[in-house]
Amino acid sequence: MFILKRQDVELSSIQHPKRDQKIPILKYQDQTFRLIRVFSAEQADEAISFWKDLTDNQGKFCVLLQESDRHSVWGRVQLDQLLAEGATLEVVPDSYTQACLLILQAVYFDIEELLGTRQAKLFQKDLAGALDGRQLPQANSEKAIAALLECDPLNTNQLPHWESQHLIFILQAVHGLGKAYFGNTNFAQEVEDILQDLPEGECQQFVTWLKQSPIGKDWG
Repeated sequence: MFILKRQDVELSSIQHPKRDQKIPILKYQDQTFRLIRVFSAEQADEAISFWKDLTDNQGKFCVLLQESDRHSVWGRVQLDQLLAEGATLEVVPDSYTQACLLILQAVYFDIEELLGTRQAKLFQKDLAGALDGRQLPQANSEKAIAALLECDPLNTNQLPHWESQHLIFILQAVHGLGKAYFGNTNFAQEVEDILQDLPEGECQQFVTWLKQSPIGKDWG
């Protein structure tokens, strides 16, 4: 299909018909595309390879948007179909959401243990502030964050409905706050230890996804 620049397209969002979130939309020459995957600026080769695989090998009608700070791949979709069916961002397995919650809780509990209950409560408040405006389902208030910190990540019935970009928003916020509270990023080097309760295959799959994400350099 096409490799596009920011000035070539119109970026907007629409309300998800079934969830309290926005769906990113790209418009190009009267055609509508939904977000499939985001890459960092340093992942240009991976983005091109992913885009070529979708277009050349899988027959998908996609565009690659190249911006100064990221690359993103978008797939063509009919807007009425999108609204009717409720399309998602990049779909991720439940294990990715479980891993994200395990990391969030591990950082929170370390702050509570090492710095005290008061600092842990401040972390909770700061995290809610960092995510404010991100339209994250079940993470849009301090009360919602408190519920996430108390849930059982291994119970799939308790999992929030998050997608790839939601995980990136949360892990980005947790990393920034963790660095501020601990004064270092040692906690980010222990991802696989934190995820030891997940099956080994699911853990490795998530770690691979995390390393390839725009925040991969921050974790591990």
